[in-house]
Amino acid sequence: MTYPYENLENFTLPSMLNRSVELYANYPALSKIGQDAMNYELLGEKVQAMVQVLRENGIKKGDKVALLSENMPNWAIAYLSVTYFGGVIVPILPDFHKSDVHHIIHHSEAKAIFVSDKHLATVEELENSGLSFVINLDTLEIVEELTNHSYLSQLEQKMSPSKELPQPKEDDMAALLYTSGTTGNSKGVMLSHKNLVTNALSTYSKIAITTDDVFLSILPLAHTLECTVGLLVPILHGSSVAYIDKAPTPSVLLKALSVVRPTMMVSVPLIIEKIYKNKILPKFTASFFMRTIYGIPFFRKKLNEIAGKKLIETFGGRLRFFGIGGAGISPYVEQFLKEAKFPYIIGYGLTETAPLLAGTVLGSEVKLRSTGTAFPYVEVKVKDPDPETGAGELLFKSPSVMLGYYKDEKQSEEVMEDGWFMSGDLGYVDDDGYIFISGRSKNVIIGSGGENIYPEQIEATINQHEAVLDSLVMMQADRLIAKVHLDYELIDKMFKASDTPDAEVKESINKLLEDMRKDVNTKVANYCKMVKFVEQIEPFIKTPTKKIKRFLYVD
Repeated sequence: MTYPYENLENFTLPSMLNRSVELYANYPALSKIGQDAMNYELLGEKVQAMVQVLRENGIKKGDKVALLSENMPNWAIAYLSVTYFGGVIVPILPDFHKSDVHHIIHHSEAKAIFVSDKHLATVEELENSGLSFVINLDTLEIVEELTNHSYLSQLEQKMSPSKELPQPKEDDMAALLYTSGTTGNSKGVMLSHKNLVTNALSTYSKIAITTDDVFLSILPLAHTLECTVGLLVPILHGSSVAYIDKAPTPSVLLKALSVVRPTMMVSVPLIIEKIYKNKILPKFTASFFMRTIYGIPFFRKKLNEIAGKKLIETFGGRLRFFGIGGAGISPYVEQFLKEAKFPYIIGYGLTETAPLLAGTVLGSEVKLRSTGTAFPYVEVKVKDPDPETGAGELLFKSPSVMLGYYKDEKQSEEVMEDGWFMSGDLGYVDDDGYIFISGRSKNVIIGSGGENIYPEQIEATINQHEAVLDSLVMMQADRLIAKVHLDYELIDKMFKASDTPDAEVKESINKLLEDMRKDVNTKVANYCKMVKFVEQIEPFIKTPTKKIKRFLYVD
């Protein structure tokens, strides 16, 4: 494998970091919003200092070290220092329930943990953890009251000074990531140095990145998408990254955008979909005249182009890359982004592939609903394609395919077939190599006539309605129904809920749902028509990438 990057000794994280520290020493690297950035030279020094701390406290090559925190520059220092000498980092998503965190620490057999002040209580409540010591990520100091002093005293007697620093190999495990998938079973995905570094390297085929680029990081770094594209990629290119350490609510995000004025950022579809539905679409549908004009393709494109320019101004005026991944984007929102000439890229991949497998190319002609073409050295094929549609399960070969699932050989073998990784996603590849995703194989509903019904595609149609926040299509008693979670702020305005009896509001909501159902049924195939829309009052429970946990709702 060859990539257009010089001075990279091998496909390991320390090799990548050493190269960047040498090439970009005085360039800004990482910062919290509103604070001065540390440069690459200081980043390298902080990593080396933490390597020393870890080694002095008995962490060896192959040992697991957990990492539980919101985003901050020290998150990267912990990640890079553990992997620098062959340790294995175990990033934990900060919005996991504490019982999940405890399970991961136990299951991974972590010997130490980096944890921020905000999540320290979760670690304090852990019993029989097996942790030898805890490092406060905010201060990078050992938490004495959570340290196993008998372990450390034994360690001092055994330690022999001036041991040579181990060098990880490309195929050594670097990270152990626990998913919280929509199917309910959290698995430990083992990613090697080669998986992660080659994945970061391969982004050159989709976009040019320079030392002038400024990334705004809004997704949790413990998610593979943000860690690879929002941390490893900018480090590789000597770019700088600014971190939001809060949930990216509209007010938090708007303030961050005005301060950072990013040129690049990565997002899940939900964020841009909310902006379109809540801020842009209402202006184009506020009156009968505007709705009529917006319904004419020529005028819609012109209005979207104007809106796109204003949207880029809202993002700070310098944005030239907005990566979208982690879940499928609604086709109508993507159509807006395309017509608005917004600099978006759709990426596709899985935690098991570190994560990127395919993506669109910035500035090229986009094929709507496609996740673009495969990255360098990625092969794709369709298993058992449907004779009519060409769709089947997508299989991949890539240098970024995981080592396997931790402590689970059976599941590791089940997702591999003759050297191909079975993605579990259904789709097809067109004659130009563009990949189109239909949905997850586990989510497919078989119709009464044997047809394959992809619920995600119907949900995208339902979610176009301004009053819908989320929907879930399922088969119930051999009938196709949809559970719909509404935007209750909008509902209150629509039906003047504060001045209307509850019974009348309920009746109005039921009528709205029925009208929606009839409208959606005019836009889908006959075998996808639904018999009922059911109000889902509570928000759906979701994964960290904002996908609904279907197993909780589908019998």
